[in-house]
Amino acid sequence: MPEPQSLILHASCVALEGQGLLITGTSGQGKSALALQLMAYGAQLVADDRVLLQLLDGEAVASAPEPIRGLVEARYMGLLHAQIRSPVPVAALVDLDEAETERLPERQTVRLLGLDVPRLKRVDGAHFAPALMQYLRCGALDPDA
Repeated sequence: MPEPQSLILHASCVALEGQGLLITGTSGQGKSALALQLMAYGAQLVADDRVLLQLLDGEAVASAPEPIRGLVEARYMGLLHAQIRSPVPVAALVDLDEAETERLPERQTVRLLGLDVPRLKRVDGAHFAPALMQYLRCGALDPDA
């Protein structure tokens, strides 16, 4: 069975320097809150709550569905306008449903639209958002390389 060419994820996505970060997790895990924190550090919003993912030129590319384009939810404040960066190729996915327990974790991937995308787990610490920003700027050391 062929892989789908597009899908809509219940997720948020931000971008930095042309690199997209998908933020997934069940409702209430803090996807929008993490997106807002990353935006405060300089990332740009791609989409919040729903992300359109398309396979374009061999890359998974994220963008905002039109009805929610340029909006981000701030819990207990409402919907806020945001400058957007869309579309953007996805560099990694961060899964807020699972906490990382390893100090130096092994590289993991998740399959999206037939492509392997690096998967990061939630880190419970103040350095998580800054570390994600550094990941988007410069990547991570691949211990297998």
